[in-house]
Amino acid sequence: MILDLVREVLGWCAVINYSLLVSWFLIYAFAHDWMHKLHRTWFTLSVEQFAIVHYAGMALFKLGIFFFNVAPYIALHIV
Repeated sequence: MILDLVREVLGWCAVINYSLLVSWFLIYAFAHDWMHKLHRTWFTLSVEQFAIVHYAGMALFKLGIFFFNVAPYIALHIV
């Protein structure tokens, strides 16, 4: 019973986190200039540095989702 609840929670967490990741990517892809101008008011970042920061952030977030949501979800299905 509790195992099923944990499995369901992990599944929904993965769905929510991946939707946030896709939203982040879409906003970055379609509003890149606006985002860079907004962040440039707080930080002195070139366009290249801005891209590196966002791609690295997306990569780390994706890895976190996989290791903390998807991998335990799959392991609970195997058990």
